[in-house]
Order: sequence, then C-alpha cells, then structure tokens
Amino acid sequence: MSKTEWDHPKGRQNLRRHGVSFGEASSVFADPLAVTAPDAAHSDTELRFTTVGMSNRGWLLVVTTAERRGSIRIISAWRATKRERHDHEEA
Repeated sequence: MSKTEWDHPKGRQNLRRHGVSFGEASSVFADPLAVTAPDAAHSDTELRFTTVGMSNRGWLLVVTTAERRGSIRIISAWRATKRERHDHEEA
C-alpha cells in the first residue's frame, strides 16, 4: 500500500461535514474487497480516483483520492449512501 496523506485543515472540515476522519478513510485501502475506479468527472487538473471499502470501524466508505508524488492524497470521504452501498455490493 502506498503512503496516504492529506491536508489537515481539509481533514478537519471533512470530519465536521461528513463525520469521517481522513485517518479512518485511509483504512479502506487495507480492505481486500475495496474497489477503486478512476473519477475523471470531478477534476480537470488531475486524475482522481474513488475507492469504496470497509473502514477499520466497519463503515462502508467512499474515499476520493489523487496520486501525488507517489502518495495517495485523500480529497474527501463519507459513509456510503444506500445507492453507493448497493452498487458496491453488486460489483
């Protein structure tokens, strides 16, 4: 697994907004059933990815990332919606 990193003020904002810390979000990369796909629709300046996987707290999370200097940079993370959960379980 690559090193994960994030902007700490953005991480605090994400925790307030979505109730998910970026530290917890980084745990989805240890889930052997996590699925990662390109997310070209949400950035014109860099290649982004969306990963759906179980966190170390047992929550199904959606984590948006970008690869920067060999690290995985977490952009946003939230608990999967019913639709996102269904799509992940069907994959």
